[in-house]
Amino acid sequence: MDSRTRLPVVGMIGGGQLARMTHQAAIPLGQSLRVLAETEADPAALVARDVELGKHTDLDALRAFAKSCDVLTFDHEHVPQEHLKALVADGVKVHPGPAALEHAQDKLVMRTRLAELGLPVPPFTAVRETADVVRFGAEHGWPCVLKAVRGGYDGRGVWMLNTPESAHRVVPELLAAGTPLMVEQCVPMRRELAALVARSPFGQGAAWPVVQTVQRDGICVEVLAPAPDTDGVRAQELALRVAAELDVVGLLAVELFETEDGLVVNELAMRPHNSGHWTIEGARTSQFEQHLRAVLDYPLGATDLVAPAVVMANVLGAAAPPEMGPDERLHHLFARFPDAHVHLYGKAERPGRKIGHVTFLGERPAEVRERARLAAHWLSDGVWLDGYDIHGVHGGQQ
Repeated sequence: MDSRTRLPVVGMIGGGQLARMTHQAAIPLGQSLRVLAETEADPAALVARDVELGKHTDLDALRAFAKSCDVLTFDHEHVPQEHLKALVADGVKVHPGPAALEHAQDKLVMRTRLAELGLPVPPFTAVRETADVVRFGAEHGWPCVLKAVRGGYDGRGVWMLNTPESAHRVVPELLAAGTPLMVEQCVPMRRELAALVARSPFGQGAAWPVVQTVQRDGICVEVLAPAPDTDGVRAQELALRVAAELDVVGLLAVELFETEDGLVVNELAMRPHNSGHWTIEGARTSQFEQHLRAVLDYPLGATDLVAPAVVMANVLGAAAPPEMGPDERLHHLFARFPDAHVHLYGKAERPGRKIGHVTFLGERPAEVRERARLAAHWLSDGVWLDGYDIHGVHGGQQ
């Protein structure tokens, strides 16, 4: 097709649920997102037409994939830096670029850079031996938080150390296994917030309302939009500044701790993010469409909410297999909550795994949150938490 008459092709490295939902957002824009997936069973590969199989760690596969794309972006942040730099040297457009993405790949690099910029981060230090942790705990107090510098997510790669003895038990084994480590102060927080913004190569920025994220066992279970009892302006300004200073192109999620003394940056993600799934139905422009607009350098879309309250709840694999299959659970969910917005990712169910999410919109935040909580638990476990049985009888009473 003549390049003057075709739309540019966005290639996304990684075939997970983020690529799956980005593909859905690409369709109204006249595109079919091109996806580099590892297997035909990856969530995006199950729905997208234009899929190539290959590993994100294989430079030859990345180069071959890039030849058919106008710009590359990511479903995850695990592509090696040396591969990203090689692609850029080849003349490939990569958004976000390697220099920006390193701040989402390496927690120590991120903490160091944000501290240099004067942005709020907890005290931290690199760990090369157990004594580094013991000294840090003595100076900043126990407990402290030990983190893998690379690769941790959803509570993995994080260890709470309460005493010097716990450091002596945990740190040597991790260092012997070759895990790069850092330690930081345990932040006494009121709650966790997330500021989601987008930035284009032109430098245009856009910010969604700040949300509250609710965690359980290190995994986000709910997102409340907007975050209750906050105007969010400081968090939005902080996130937009981070995006500009690090030259981020695309989505940036800034995970924050709210403390008595103000906001503290916890993590960065440079891709569509779990804290932004609510935007599919709950905002004028979803995070997935916005990410495509940003990496293509299109003008960014409106980010205001379409309802006073929006709640997204993650559907997690149950501890024990539910008696009902997913089709039957969906049937009964829609019978009870016809306004539920369900997204299932095509992933096999296993305990604690994110297999989907459900979103509700409404006028009253507490009511919307309760509906989302009930729906997500039902889709996970096949059990209503409030005594409502599948025949529509409350509490088992006629």
